Amino acid sequence: MSYDAFARYYDELTANIDYPALARYYDSIIAACGGRRGILLDLACGTGSLSVPLAGLGYDVIGTDASPEMLDVAMSKPHEGIQYLCQDMTELDMFGTIDAAVCALDSLNHLGSEEELRDVFGRVALFMNSGGVFAFDVNTPYKHEHVLADSTFVYETEKVFCVWENEYAGSGVTDIQLDFFERGDNDTYTRSSDDFSETAWERSVIERLLADAGFELCAVYDYPTLGAPKETSEKLTFAARIVNSKNREI
Repeated sequence: MSYDAFARYYDELTANIDYPALARYYDSIIAACGGRRGILLDLACGTGSLSVPLAGLGYDVIGTDASPEMLDVAMSKPHEGIQYLCQDMTELDMFGTIDAAVCALDSLNHLGSEEELRDVFGRVALFMNSGGVFAFDVNTPYKHEHVLADSTFVYETEKVFCVWENEYAGSGVTDIQLDFFERGDNDTYTRSSDDFSETAWERSVIERLLADAGFELCAVYDYPTLGAPKETSEKLTFAARIVNSKNREI
């Protein structure tokens, strides 16, 4: 999958997201699950827009992402108290242990198989201290089937015009094509494209894989609230805790 063009416009296209509020949301979930403000992994951190306010709350943040282009943007922002690493989340390899982890904005849906999701949960668990909390959100099968489906979305900012096209492939998989038209001089446009797929898993699958990795489920919420999930929830937030750490040999 490629995010080269997406990285250039990601912040513009997500300008509607209140990242400080999102950081407080995850902080409250970590606290409710018994976690603490220690070393926090921002998994699939993208351009660091969530890493920055998490660091502002007092976490020592390690942001990881597989896209060098996304991390280039992250490094251009103030990043005191943040360390960025270019890593695929299925091959996570920390220098030490962590006290908490978040994976926001449906990043886990970008994994292509249940085996990859199992790998990610296992790697996070491996580096998590006892009592550490992993909080993340995922798009639901309902959203893929009834909202994303075969829809087309158009976004326009001062610098770029974006056409987002979805094709539902079945079994929870949605193929996504992004076409960017960047405004130039004299009403000219430069076109670039990215494509990737998202996979939605049933709640029962996620809970099973968390348990297999050694996590104890704390709560499941209707994102972005602390309310109970509904049949029509488009996104769920999971919070899970490591009771007995396996990382003593790291």
